[in-house]
Amino acid sequence: MTIFMAAALSALMIGTALLSGIFGMAGGLILIGVLLTLFPVPQAMILHAVTQMASNGWRAVLWWRHIRWQSIGFYVAGCLVAVGLWSLTLYVPDKAVALLMLGCSPFLIRAMPEKILPRTFGPGQVALTGLFSMTLMLLTGVTGPLLDTMFLRSPLERRQIIATKAACQVFGHGFKLFYFGALIAQQAEGIPLWFFGLAVASSIVGTSLGRLLLERLSDTQFRRWSNRLITVLAFYYVGYGLVLLAHIP
Repeated sequence: MTIFMAAALSALMIGTALLSGIFGMAGGLILIGVLLTLFPVPQAMILHAVTQMASNGWRAVLWWRHIRWQSIGFYVAGCLVAVGLWSLTLYVPDKAVALLMLGCSPFLIRAMPEKILPRTFGPGQVALTGLFSMTLMLLTGVTGPLLDTMFLRSPLERRQIIATKAACQVFGHGFKLFYFGALIAQQAEGIPLWFFGLAVASSIVGTSLGRLLLERLSDTQFRRWSNRLITVLAFYYVGYGLVLLAHIP
């Protein structure tokens, strides 16, 4: 990895962490898309897991008073079931498939009837969200479109959404790192250890800046712009995935 590439990725990580610091979402979606372009899937997943654990972990610290702790345990339980099932195969999708699933997921969630995705976060629903979110994370690198949509449909206010989702994501990305860690010896040689430190620092800086801007938004503005960001990114990744798929021999 060259110094120029490291500096460019550091700037990107600050920017995406800033975006996630404001909306609690979208930053990870952008970052994984870039990493999937630059690195093989296992490398991209490992680097993304480290940066997102730092970004979400720091965001959870900044907003810890607003975390809905009662939901975290059920979410983690669902994640563990998904990791256990997928660990039986250690399946790694190719880039085109990962990007297509990433782009289609928010539209699939929005198309589901209200009775399947009610506006509540009961234990069973949180556990199922953890199960399907972790599955999506292992296949695409992020739970973003699914978890974002679920949180935006909930009655939580913006600080609770940011804080609780961040805590959930720390566990989710930690499990992702564990899952792809099985491939680290063969697949992660191209990422020097010092860059992981730079990635963590960049994520913390961007997250801290995002907190300042979040305070200026109302709940209505937060939900409106979050939904717009999800939609734009989803269309982009569907298109990008189709382009890659068309070039597969």
